[in-house]
Amino acid sequence: MSTLKPAAVRRVAVIGGSRIPFARSDGPYATASNQEMLGAALDGLVERYGLHAPGAVGEFVAGAVLKHSRDFNLARETVLGSRLDARTPAYDIQQACGTGLQAVVAAANKIALGQTESAVAGGADTASDAPLGVNDGLRKVLLEARRAKSPGARLRALAKVRPGHLVPDIPRNAEPRTGLSMGEHAAVTARAWGVTREAQDELAATSHQRLAAAYERGLFQDLVVPFRGLARDQNLRPGSSTEKLAALKPVFGLDRPEPTMTAGNSTPLTDGAALVLLASEEWAAERGLEPLAYLSAYETAAVDFVHGDVADGEDGLLMAPAYAVPRMLERAGLGMADFDLIEVHEAFASQVLATLAAWEKRGLAPVDRSRLNVAGSSLATGHPFAATGARIVATLAKLLAERDAPGRGLISVCAAGGQGVTAVLERP
Repeated sequence: MSTLKPAAVRRVAVIGGSRIPFARSDGPYATASNQEMLGAALDGLVERYGLHAPGAVGEFVAGAVLKHSRDFNLARETVLGSRLDARTPAYDIQQACGTGLQAVVAAANKIALGQTESAVAGGADTASDAPLGVNDGLRKVLLEARRAKSPGARLRALAKVRPGHLVPDIPRNAEPRTGLSMGEHAAVTARAWGVTREAQDELAATSHQRLAAAYERGLFQDLVVPFRGLARDQNLRPGSSTEKLAALKPVFGLDRPEPTMTAGNSTPLTDGAALVLLASEEWAAERGLEPLAYLSAYETAAVDFVHGDVADGEDGLLMAPAYAVPRMLERAGLGMADFDLIEVHEAFASQVLATLAAWEKRGLAPVDRSRLNVAGSSLATGHPFAATGARIVATLAKLLAERDAPGRGLISVCAAGGQGVTAVLERP
């Protein structure tokens, strides 16, 4: 009996990216759905790389964290409403804030194994158009009425409806296991790691200044497509400074003395979408496309933030990359000195600083700040949950290509649920 031989693992190229400018919630995209935003980013990619032909892309992988029931089969419906070939297979994926990067990893694995030649991956999220759930009491009454065997029984069930049942379930930015918001968890971590207000404000101001400079020099010219009147990220504040940020009042950790986290050193609720085009080297060569960089390693991790010492422990909600990165680098035989650029998702300035400290505690060399988030990151762009990973992959790949020399970049993304997704990009 013959057996299938394992496929040789191929290099996976990052060809380019496409995203719409990110907008603050309840702003320009307040009425834009996940599908509309994701479709705009996808159409931008199709136009830029000429992906109109039948079978041009092997697969589309994307997701959203805040999903309506109408977002059923979101990735596939996005394809059907886009300029991409309607016969392109698609599927959804979700891992909280790690969704975009995990979608890239899922697509890259199929390319690496020869199961497809090209793929588009990423995500979208709208905090403006967040789903409102039916009050659970009303839901139970309606289900009881549906199960009723007679009109009388149905009426008796419906008679149980009370005014309080008409109040919808509003989505909460809180962990189900602890009841704490992501910001409150980050405040706990900031205290555990001794992260100062001054250090957080400095990192936030630098993020805005670097993103502004990146726009001015044209870095995003072939990465960002205008949408609903925006051509740049709405949250960007080019004139941001530590002095201005120091004037803001704390909004998280107010239950303890000297809270340090403000709206200025935390990411705002954001709407947006981002995608990455991935391919084999052969696919790129056939189309005359020069890869920006190659994906060479990825790693995920999770921490037990529920049963650990939540009040004073170091394994906070957003600290999984503190374990994922050292593990990934050990497997790859790399150290921090081997990276020219480092991208750490800025959910909160405090979380970035705590992660850097944790890496050092776990034996990694200190991160050279001149190599960290050199074109700004989430504190300046905003953070549409499922879109961030794809934004970072495309930006880092472009930054590596700009250097016109061999280089390597590290990506670290923390996620709700105590998870983290990390990756390495290389340009030979």
